[in-house]
Amino acid sequence: MAIILFDDNAHQALLPLTYTRPVADLRIGILTIAEKWAKHLNTEYSFKTQPYLQAKYPQVSGVDDLYINGSVCPDDNLLEAINNLKTGEALKQSEFLIAAKAPIDAEFEKVLSYDSFFISLRHPEDIFSKNDIELRKDFRLLTKGRSSAEISSTNTVLGNDFFAEEGATAECSTFNTNNGPIYLGANSSVWEGNNIRGAFALCHNSQIKMGGKIYGATTIGPFCRVGGEISNSVIWGYSSKGHEGFLGNSVLGEWCNIGADSNNSNLKNNYAEVKLWDYTTQRFRKTGLQFCGLIMADHAKCGINTMFNTGTVVGVGANVFGSGYPRNFVPDFAWGGAQGFETYSLKKMFETEALVYPRRDNRVFDEVEQDIVKEVFALTESFRSVF
Repeated sequence: MAIILFDDNAHQALLPLTYTRPVADLRIGILTIAEKWAKHLNTEYSFKTQPYLQAKYPQVSGVDDLYINGSVCPDDNLLEAINNLKTGEALKQSEFLIAAKAPIDAEFEKVLSYDSFFISLRHPEDIFSKNDIELRKDFRLLTKGRSSAEISSTNTVLGNDFFAEEGATAECSTFNTNNGPIYLGANSSVWEGNNIRGAFALCHNSQIKMGGKIYGATTIGPFCRVGGEISNSVIWGYSSKGHEGFLGNSVLGEWCNIGADSNNSNLKNNYAEVKLWDYTTQRFRKTGLQFCGLIMADHAKCGINTMFNTGTVVGVGANVFGSGYPRNFVPDFAWGGAQGFETYSLKKMFETEALVYPRRDNRVFDEVEQDIVKEVFALTESFRSVF
């Protein structure tokens, strides 16, 4: 049996973060949703996603496959219910399809009802607002029955929920696990003088530069380099926020870069509810949150001293720079800032990405990656019509 993680309408609701990936490839906690299911069920996984993404994220079908909604995070009760599914059966909560032991475009022999609570990502802000819960679950999953590698005696560790994988290093830093666990991935590095409060995860091959201040619930994905002040944020991987400046209640995709001394606001001056741009309605949507910062999609970048207002969404491949606050929705492949935008041409963007990719794990911005970006460029053309 293999897992096939399928997209539902959350793929649209989670834009722009899902323009470049299936929903199950979103990182929340320490692992991606797909990695969580594979670890729990001890099996391989593939994706049933948008056609233009399938070359990078293929669907591999076998015998008696298990289809799982890619927006759903596993927990013990849900795992038990799914493990009890028989061939031809589906598991739903009301009309929401959670999983099926049958192709999801077929008629199910039997539909079982699931009434317990579970975490499902339905909007971009869910990623940081539910990150604390998933961090704790993933920490238990990854460390159960294992012993932490030793780190330097120059560090101070408060509490007991600290775990370092082999190859992780840290010097002259403070790790406070009294409010949540702290996880250091393989070959990660915490430079001197950092103060880190859990829940927190630094994934493999990532670094925190000197003098950082990091609050829970924060995840730094693989092959990242960060510094400055970060609070309740998720950075997926291959991205940099390497300098001073505040990032709070935010999500950064892959291949992003935050310029030195850039900041985002996560609280409005009047303490009002924050709204976020919604791609499905093409208007700003109430989040129900008082704290909500920056949502930045893959390949987006900003120059030094950039100021992002509360609840700003930056689309795929955007490049933001200049003085003043850019507007709260920066369309995909926009080039500019508060003084105005023009279209960031694919030719120029591809030249940049060809230089960026080898800096992280010797990756290559290959034809598969380029084809995805080309498709997203076409899909988002209407948002740039206002330039």
